[in-house]
This record gives sequence, structure tokens and C-alpha cells, in this order.
Amino acid sequence: MIDFTLTENDQAALARTREAALIARTYARYYDENEHEMPPEVLPEAEEFIKNAGPLPQSGPEDTSRPVMLALQSIGTYWGDYSIRLRREGGGLGNAALSAAGTPEQQAKWGGLCLSMAITEPGCGSDPSRVSTTAVLDEETGEWVINGEKIFVTTGIRADAVVLWATLDKSAGRAGIKSFLVEKGTPGFDVSHKEKKLGIRADDTAAYVFSDCRIPRSNLLGGDESIPKKNSGGFRGVMKTFNMTRPMTAAMGLGLAEAALDFTREQLESAGIEIDYKAGPGTQTAAAEKFIRLEAIYDASKWTTLQCCWLAGEGKPNNMESSVCKAHAGGSVRAITQGCIEILGAMGISREHLLEKWARDSRITDIYEGTGEIQRLIIARGLLEYTRQDLK
Repeated sequence: MIDFTLTENDQAALARTREAALIARTYARYYDENEHEMPPEVLPEAEEFIKNAGPLPQSGPEDTSRPVMLALQSIGTYWGDYSIRLRREGGGLGNAALSAAGTPEQQAKWGGLCLSMAITEPGCGSDPSRVSTTAVLDEETGEWVINGEKIFVTTGIRADAVVLWATLDKSAGRAGIKSFLVEKGTPGFDVSHKEKKLGIRADDTAAYVFSDCRIPRSNLLGGDESIPKKNSGGFRGVMKTFNMTRPMTAAMGLGLAEAALDFTREQLESAGIEIDYKAGPGTQTAAAEKFIRLEAIYDASKWTTLQCCWLAGEGKPNNMESSVCKAHAGGSVRAITQGCIEILGAMGISREHLLEKWARDSRITDIYEGTGEIQRLIIARGLLEYTRQDLK
């Protein structure tokens, strides 16, 4: 039986997350409008906040599972702002891939670095099996030679190294795709530019170019050089990374959606508009009825995401659920932030408030780590037992 009851420790941790989020929110507008600057690793108020906050109560044996708490804390953190944190975690998406598929030696060597993950290419977007960046083994030197271009690499500027997807054999399709660890500063590895974006402007997104970039043979993630004929080889293993990162992406977007709902509720209340949850259809204002519908969308998306995380915490398969919650949240956060703007009118698009920023930032929820369209293909394959050839 699924139980999301929060312990005393959980509640204290989430309350602290919200306090830190409010501090981060004060920096949100500045870094949104000064995209060329990157927020510091630690905000100026961080040390004093942590000092004054004091220790959390000790965790008990009945505490909520870790993945569920991670999702709830992500919602709380991004309720403050999508890009600004009191403290930035040291890792990136590549660190999740390292944990999922790296050897013990690789995890020991690379685990302390911030790792981005480079998949998308100019001719390869949501279908990573079409990766064209190549990795060729030089038998004489025992080095991999990497050639290709990657775009839209999240944390691409800030990262110390990258988990790079490349193909050993294009004719082998997905089975030929492997992941490689490449450190910044390696000859032939060029960070060509930082992207300018609609939203999440304080999060750095970069483009990489690899020109005869040579890396040690041991930098192949997982160390398996074989190219199986009948399955996906290392591709399938690294794709499991997304079974946990996709619900976290959903949670991040839900943080923005909750912030938008909270702001809109406050403005409606200050305008004297009552929200009556017991009233029937057509018995209260159109604004109040629309707001209740938006809250219902939020709740459905939140519980779908938490269910996916609970499965992960129980060690149960969650491939389908990770796509369901990611697809649902992608549409939900867009509908909620846009709906809040429609309720508030001119106030919603004013730069005096953060609502318009949250609407811009929320768009990424449906785009990266697999677009909503790709998630629906995965769901259809799972439910209807369609093959990759049936759904292209």
C-alpha cells in the first residue's frame, strides 16, 4: 500500500526547503535579465541561513522513501525559482548516468566532479538512437577518438566533464551507441558557445564540438566495448537513468506551477474573490472556477509523480510511470502557469511579478529529457505492445 504520510523529520526538511527557496527567489529576476552572468555556487545568505536553521530532527525507521522526499524537496526548491538555489548541488545529469552505469573505479574517479550529459545533436533531437557523433578506437594508442557536435547541453558551461553519447558503429543502430567520460580541457573538446533561451536563463546551456578528441580507453562508461546483434547493449542501461530523472524533471516543473497557484490565490483573495470548494458548478465567479480546475490538474500531476518515485524507492519497475508523470507534468505546468496569467490579466504578464517568468521557465518541463511526444510514444508501446517500427 502506498503511504505518503510525512514524518516530523520530513515536514521539518520541507519547511526548511521553502525558507531557502524564498531567499533564492529574491535573485530570480536579476539573473533572468542578466543571462550572461551565472549565479554563484553559494548565495551570500547561505551560510547564515544554514547556521541559524539548526539541525533537523533525527530520521526514524518509518521515514518516507528517499525518492519521494527528493521529489517533494524538488517541488519546494523550484517553488522558489527554477534556476537559482541557495546552494547548487555539485552534480549534473551526467552524474546520474555515472551512478547508473559506471564501474566502481569510474564512480570513484569521476563521482566528485559535476558531469553534464551530451545527447542532442543538430540532426538528432528526441530520438537518441540516431546519435551520429562517432567514437573510433585507435588500437595502437589504446585511445578513443571522438568526432561530432552536441547542442543544448544542460549545465554545459559549469560542468567539469561530460558523459557523451557516441556511436561505435552506425549500422548497428542503438546497439552501437555507448557513453564516454570526457573532461573539460581535453584537446579537441571545445565549448563553442552558451545558448540564449526563452526561459531558465540562469541555468547554463551549451554547445560542444569534438574534433579528433582523444580519451583513454578506460573512459568508456561501464567498460563494455561489445556491440550485441540482438539488443541495445549499453544504450538500454544508460537509458534507465531517465527512470529517475524524468520524475524529478516533473517535480521541478510542479514547483513552478505551485508558485503560480499560490501567487494567483493571493491576488484573488486580495481582490475579494472567494474560492468556495463546496460550491457547485456555475455558482461562483468564472475566475474562482477556473482556479479550482487548475488546482485539480496540479494535484493529478503531483500524485502521479510521487507514485513513480515511490516505485523507485521500493525497487520496482517504473519505466512506464516515469514517462506518464513526465508527459502529464509537461502539459500540466504549461496549462497552470498560462491559466494563472489568463486569470490575472495584465498583472500576469507584468515584469513586476515573477508569474510571467514562471510561465517561460515551465516550458522546459515538456522539452528536455524526452519531449511529451516521445513520452507518449513510450507509453503507447508499453500499453499497446507496439514495436519501435509500429510507432515512429
